Amino acid sequence: MADPAMSVSPYWELTFDADGDVDQEERDRLLREVRQRGVGELIVFAHGWNSRRSTATHLYSRFFAPIPRLAPKAGIGYVGVIWPSMEFPDQPVPSFPRSTVAAAGPAAPPALDDETRHALLDTFPGKATVIDQIARMLDQQPGQDTELEEFGRLVRALVEVVPPGPQALFGADTLAEGVPQCEPRMLAVGAAAEVCDQFARALAHLADPRSPGPETEFALPNPWQGARELLRQAAYFAMKRRAGTVGERGLGPVVGRLAAVAPEVRVHLVGHSFGGRLVSFALRGLPEGVHTVKSVTLLQGAFSHYAFAARLPDDPRTGGVLQGQQNRVDGPLVCCFSHCDSALGTIYPLASRMADDDRSFTALDIGRVLGAKWGAMGHDGVQAVPGTRSVTLAEALDSPLPTSGCVNVDACAVVCHGGAPSGAHSDIVHPELARVVLAAGRTPGPSRCASRCSRRRRRSRPPTR
Repeated sequence: MADPAMSVSPYWELTFDADGDVDQEERDRLLREVRQRGVGELIVFAHGWNSRRSTATHLYSRFFAPIPRLAPKAGIGYVGVIWPSMEFPDQPVPSFPRSTVAAAGPAAPPALDDETRHALLDTFPGKATVIDQIARMLDQQPGQDTELEEFGRLVRALVEVVPPGPQALFGADTLAEGVPQCEPRMLAVGAAAEVCDQFARALAHLADPRSPGPETEFALPNPWQGARELLRQAAYFAMKRRAGTVGERGLGPVVGRLAAVAPEVRVHLVGHSFGGRLVSFALRGLPEGVHTVKSVTLLQGAFSHYAFAARLPDDPRTGGVLQGQQNRVDGPLVCCFSHCDSALGTIYPLASRMADDDRSFTALDIGRVLGAKWGAMGHDGVQAVPGTRSVTLAEALDSPLPTSGCVNVDACAVVCHGGAPSGAHSDIVHPELARVVLAAGRTPGPSRCASRCSRRRRRSRPPTR
């Protein structure tokens, strides 16, 4: 457990496979040592899309680093969840070493670079032949729509799961009359050419958000740029499906076992991106009678803002797949969001719209936020849940948060850095967000005077560009 690269102690890791099975040795070590180490508060953090344990551990170390100073007497322990997700290398995390170059550089070419290819091989074992064919088509970029449809077929083959397997049940965000959504329409037979064209247009808009004029309206983007985005979105759909699986079948039961052996330990779940989906589905996997989860904090959650709703505003027959699960938390469910997150503001709703809408994709206005129906939790917060409170980041840090229910925190004051196409999606390593986690868990932190002094120092700094 002692790790010189980790900024905090005691720290444990929990590793899960794609079906939610946990590394039993790691689980048993946590269950055995948490009481021995005198832990009273346990912060459990699940990463979003990245494929390396080292990347996840580095994120956890940086995010956790200020917490011992902010709450020196709280008896906090830390858990990093490791699960088989994937990072596309051209979307690095801000503040990580390569981000300053990538954020300022040009858009990624359609071709599949070696780093992305290896990440796909790690994430989808046994699919090397399919990945090689995908790479060849992205490199050659044949000009016919039939070739784009063949590309779509290969992408479907890459991310498909065997129907009896558990992952097939965890891809939905909403339930229509109790029935989960089907597979995304963007992966449907015959849709690939149109989908690739729409993704290419969306990417072009993110790169240059000016409204198209007479001089640009006929300069159509390369649909193979959109084909690469289709591959990315299909991989992310697979990660979304896995996140639900790992949360409900893996992390939830582990938290239940922890409650059985150490009922006095207060658990605080934190998730970034698809990790937010993972920790939210963990609530659905808690055994009956477990009340040790005292807070949930979602950082740029990459799942539907209606996930907790009993019914959707435009369709009373449809509700969120996690409806009512916020009531499993003996405390607040806090959703940090930012309008600077273009991954969730444009690309996510575009992909979501392609998942279940019957109208032509070409009717979509990609030059604006794509409407409430397909929005993401991390772009505008929890929606359609009665009693949800909304506060600014400053308000969240200066005043006590509600002790129950859903709370939206507009974090764009700090979650604001990053280049296209993801924007600020991964810009989460900030002491202010660590303080939100402590506030959500009602963990003693710094005084309000210290908070105000910190903000005055930040305002006195010259602006950076």
